Amino acid sequence: MAAAAAEMALVTPMLIILMFGSFELGNYFLSEHVVAKAVRDGARYAARRSFTDFSCPNSVATDVVDKTRNVTRTGQVANGGAARLVNWTTPATVSVTLSCTTISGGNYSGIYKGMVDLPKVKVSATVPYRSLFNNLGFTSSTLNLVSESEATVQGL
Repeated sequence: MAAAAAEMALVTPMLIILMFGSFELGNYFLSEHVVAKAVRDGARYAARRSFTDFSCPNSVATDVVDKTRNVTRTGQVANGGAARLVNWTTPATVSVTLSCTTISGGNYSGIYKGMVDLPKVKVSATVPYRSLFNNLGFTSSTLNLVSESEATVQGL
């Protein structure tokens, strides 16, 4: 009986560390998935804006940038709303950039007919990671969740 209690006393700290480490790792992967999904949502939203909102080589209308940041961070076009992650407090962590690919040759039809430059919008985010055990003093000021997504502007 005493031997079992002694073994349990030796093993319990390792089991607790393993258990809480698994919780933390799961939280990290969930947070990373949330940021990746949010960036994809933002890129899809921006890509469906009108062609007039984009000017090659690299100009994006301010309205598009602001609303894309809102969609990416909160899931809503309007200002306000709860952030997808607790610590995602500033819209400035989301960047919206434009790149233009020159279409050479070819007789294109559809939405790209008559266009020379094909606009592609890229949405990227760098969000500081917040630990599950942040309130217990386990903070990481250097760990960031980084994701980006690119979509061709469709002008819908």
